[in-house]
Amino acid sequence: MKITAVVVTYNNEKKIIDCLESLQGVVDEIVVVDSHSTDLTRKVAAYFTDKVYRHSSADYAALKNFGQEKASFNWILSLEPDERLSRGLKLELLKVKQKPDEAEGYLVPRRSFYLGRWIRHSGWYPNRRIRLYRKDKGSWVRDRFRVSLNFTGSSGRLKNPVEHLAFASISEHLNYLNRVTERRAQELYLKRKKARFYHFWVSPAARFLATYLGQGGWLDGFPGLVISALAAYSVFLKYAKLKEVWKKGERIEPVSHSQ
Repeated sequence: MKITAVVVTYNNEKKIIDCLESLQGVVDEIVVVDSHSTDLTRKVAAYFTDKVYRHSSADYAALKNFGQEKASFNWILSLEPDERLSRGLKLELLKVKQKPDEAEGYLVPRRSFYLGRWIRHSGWYPNRRIRLYRKDKGSWVRDRFRVSLNFTGSSGRLKNPVEHLAFASISEHLNYLNRVTERRAQELYLKRKKARFYHFWVSPAARFLATYLGQGGWLDGFPGLVISALAAYSVFLKYAKLKEVWKKGERIEPVSHSQ
């Protein structure tokens, strides 16, 4: 088994070094697809691979599929610039390469680093996704709001995680939630859903309790409290934006997002 790692980038010069370094000695090829970065991302990537491509599409699925098309090998490892292979995952991937089984794709957990510690609960872990797959069994698709991998093969599981360097600050986390809740409110509006009174009180409270108690946010200390509180806030914000749309009587088109 030979593996091509595909990484899509945009202004990731500070994060991509750890990502690409973690792939050394594990994958057989690295393909980097850059969406016209204005920083040194492409130059940094060029130190690790000669397969660095520029692509003008704003469609993240198109960028992922383009990288997959440029792969020389049939096995694809999908990684984001703010992610890296853990030491255990490196060893596990090497074992899979030496003795492949019948699986055509592998679910891999992701462990995030946030506010100074690794998050092991709070609904953020294990967050398993297909990361390693045969390219003839998977392609990236996009609906009006989301990008996802359409995987049609049989899957196995790997135990060790991809490590994710999450939001650098609470402010960055809030900016992300602002973008996400915008899209989710639009999605609900297009389905003709309306915000009810309980959406502003009961639903956020339920989300906080589910995250903090049900999903073990309390075990993650202060970061777990922040994650739980912001999860509740995101529910409130989503429905507040939905009510705003209905109040204005506007049909908002989906926000364009490349990553």
